[in-house]
Amino acid sequence: MTYELAALAATTFIHLIAVLWSQRSLEQDIGREGNVGTRENLEERLSENSLRLRRALGNHIENTGLFIIAVVLVSFTESNSWVTALAAWIFVAARALYLPAYRFAWVPWRSLLFTAGFLACFVMIVASLF
Repeated sequence: MTYELAALAATTFIHLIAVLWSQRSLEQDIGREGNVGTRENLEERLSENSLRLRRALGNHIENTGLFIIAVVLVSFTESNSWVTALAAWIFVAARALYLPAYRFAWVPWRSLLFTAGFLACFVMIVASLF
């Protein structure tokens, strides 16, 4: 397995943690019916912590798509290198730290972590072109 594919696999574990953390917080706020109910007017009943975790999860989902594209491009073009491997693991580290940064409102670190992960994806995409 390439380093980039291993980083993609690691990203799935970050995703799992994000989902579980978000859902646990939701259940603490409104009970189990929050997970099995219709979820209508849900945001009105959630704490700021739960809302932050839900936004962090949404952001993670949005950014994982770009990372998948970057890994696929690097893999299919066989442009794997120490640069793409490093960029892939920078993305993983940035996303892993982004979740608590969003949850605990670490300003400006949350934005810097987002930027690091975002740029890492584009480094991989550019590397796949050469």
